[in-house]
Amino acid sequence: MTTRDLIGLGVSYGYAFALLALAEVVRRWRGYPQDFTRKIVHVGAGMWVFGVLGLFDTWYIGLIPFASFIFLNYIFYRYRIFDAMDAEDSTPGTVYFAFSISLLFLLFWRTDSPQDRGFIAAAGTMAMTWGDSMASIFGRRLGKHHYTVAGSTRSFEGSAAMFIASALAMFLTLSLVPGSPLSPLSSPLGLATSLVATITAAIVATLAEAVSPSGTDNLNVPLLAGLTIFAVVAAMA
Repeated sequence: MTTRDLIGLGVSYGYAFALLALAEVVRRWRGYPQDFTRKIVHVGAGMWVFGVLGLFDTWYIGLIPFASFIFLNYIFYRYRIFDAMDAEDSTPGTVYFAFSISLLFLLFWRTDSPQDRGFIAAAGTMAMTWGDSMASIFGRRLGKHHYTVAGSTRSFEGSAAMFIASALAMFLTLSLVPGSPLSPLSSPLGLATSLVATITAAIVATLAEAVSPSGTDNLNVPLLAGLTIFAVVAAMA
């Protein structure tokens, strides 16, 4: 473990608890509903994958914050410690999200190898971070055409927002991260590879979000998006 790894751990935990505190302050100060403040935590936590990519020298040390929040989020959920994140009717989606991110980075992130594919883990995370958030926001406010799958009702407007937001976030990740200081040993992807991987993964992520029972999309969407990107990149290499 390097000094940089120790700093990364400190900054990661400081950021996570500051994010939770901010969401709770916003909820109490402005009276925003729990579903809104939960999205603040959702987006803030998802975007931190880029902080982790940039801060750590050792990939398995960088996994510690992700993995530890599987258990911390379960405690928060079980005992409803943060009202900004968990309500009485909340699902354990935050637990699933932490698990899916941990698994993606365990599979693909290698800071010391030219085979580093941390950008795939980050892109899969973005499918959930931005895709699901925009699906919820647009679906609640603009959704007028609804459909029900496996007991969960969603809107076509929300699903369209899911596809567009996840595609844009994943494309930016695949275009900008490989070969950058966040993933210096990996090779940049070509435009065609990034586009095909993005569109395919966005379709898979949107379908997964549409058919997943409530809360389980936090598990299914990132994993399926990441695995789809990996398959497309490998096929087009």
